[in-house]
Amino acid sequence: MFTIRLCPLHHVLSHPIHCLIPRQYLPRYRPLATSAKSAQAVRVDHAEDGGNQTVAAMGRTTSGRALKIRKYPIFVRLEDERLYRKQHLAAAFRIFAARGFDEGVAGHISVRDPILTDHFWLNPLSTHFSLIRVSDLILVNEAGEVVVGSEPINAAAFAIHSAIHKARPDVHAACHAHSTYGKAFSAFGRGLDMITQDSLRFYKSHGVYKQFGGVVLASEEGERIAQALGTGKAAILQNHGILTVGQSVDEAAFWFISLDKTCHAQLLVDAAANGSGHEKKIIPDAEAAESYKQVGTPEKGWLAFQGYYDEILTKTGGNFLN
Repeated sequence: MFTIRLCPLHHVLSHPIHCLIPRQYLPRYRPLATSAKSAQAVRVDHAEDGGNQTVAAMGRTTSGRALKIRKYPIFVRLEDERLYRKQHLAAAFRIFAARGFDEGVAGHISVRDPILTDHFWLNPLSTHFSLIRVSDLILVNEAGEVVVGSEPINAAAFAIHSAIHKARPDVHAACHAHSTYGKAFSAFGRGLDMITQDSLRFYKSHGVYKQFGGVVLASEEGERIAQALGTGKAAILQNHGILTVGQSVDEAAFWFISLDKTCHAQLLVDAAANGSGHEKKIIPDAEAAESYKQVGTPEKGWLAFQGYYDEILTKTGGNFLN
């Protein structure tokens, strides 16, 4: 036997079946989260150490063993770090070539020498990106004199990179190439809109050099580019192209790949918006700033490059290491 509950008439009309079911058999409902504050929960990677959390990595086995994500190596000897930087610099050129970031003798990537810290390694002027090996790299001092190597360097490369390395002691690498989408977007002389998650890698971390002074051969021009870069990781050089920097050549190279893709995406979005009349949505500052901590750190930039490094190492058999 069970007791029939009597319900108000309006309840009977809207939920008639409930009035014939004992309370203990009625389903129990939980209220849905309706605010951003109540929707916030514990991070899924809350059990990870700081190194994993910095790059949003999870690695804990069922037995509780922690798996560590790879990160920039710690070197006992600076000579070993010099070799590592040169190997990854040579790889970056191969990766740029594979993505069409080559155009004649334009484009250059530099990495600071860890021993002679006012010197940096560059590509020889007339060697195609796809052919560059460790043994081809040129070491220049702050006066632009070749210390190691037997080939000339790009004068514009020295003007730009020397100014950046002087202005930014925290920067160990810089990339500039005449990529198609970077060039196209640079024609507007404006910064990026925060319209995709990937664009947030450059949230308040890129500048615009709003003038074109021809081929950069004057040291003052290089200094002005460094000023436009500021403390950020990238600069859009009006009517010229894009430039990125990083604490490692891996980081700087990945930012360049990502920035060119971001320029491509914005060109598509702007064209579609103009053609359709639909308004593009800008990511709010609060969400952008929080997301930047996950996608825009030096650790994430370095890690993101490693897949490209592994790929070029496999495809070339490591011949760039010679």
